[in-house]
Amino acid sequence: MQAELDAQGWAMLPELLEETECDALAALYGPTDIFRSHVVMARHGFGKGEYRYFAYPLPPLVQALRTALYPRLAPIANRWHQRMGMDARFPDDHADFLSHCHDAGQRRPTPLLLRYGAGDYNCLHQDLYGAHVFPLQIAVLLSRPGTDFTGGEFVLTEQRPRMQSRAEVVPLDKGDAVIFAVNARPRAGTRGDHRAMLRHGVSTVRSGHRHTLGIIFHDAA
Repeated sequence: MQAELDAQGWAMLPELLEETECDALAALYGPTDIFRSHVVMARHGFGKGEYRYFAYPLPPLVQALRTALYPRLAPIANRWHQRMGMDARFPDDHADFLSHCHDAGQRRPTPLLLRYGAGDYNCLHQDLYGAHVFPLQIAVLLSRPGTDFTGGEFVLTEQRPRMQSRAEVVPLDKGDAVIFAVNARPRAGTRGDHRAMLRHGVSTVRSGHRHTLGIIFHDAA
């Protein structure tokens, strides 16, 4: 995982969730009090489709994933920031990092469920939300490509200095997760490390319905 993240800015975690876990999470989607807000993408120019941010307390599985994955990623995040000449460093424990976010006014939880139907898509973007940004995040596909939906590929683009953007399509199956850079990653060049900027999105869903769990480690202002 670490080598892939360093080489390309993203890495897969195959079969992170079991099929029953995917189905249970997707079934949560709807107007209930477990969510703090509902966003219809077309109203904001984000694309087409919709998503809902979870409220605190997070569902147990979402909380467990967020808490367990953060310590594996914090050393990578610290090394990336050092290579990119960025001052911020991240504690070993996620609760300590969230305390920094909350002290700075970033108190709104950011894990979310996304739902797409036929014709929906998500424009390329970055999930920043405030001054305190953890440089890695995770998306877990909760639906089965080719069965539950067609199209709807997870897309990443990387902008390198003085070069055209490069696109990658991540081949996710149901239960697979992708870890990827929120904003920038270090990239070795002939004159040392520089910052490569990444954006992510979802291509147009041609048929069916696609659900995704997003896990962002910093909270929102």
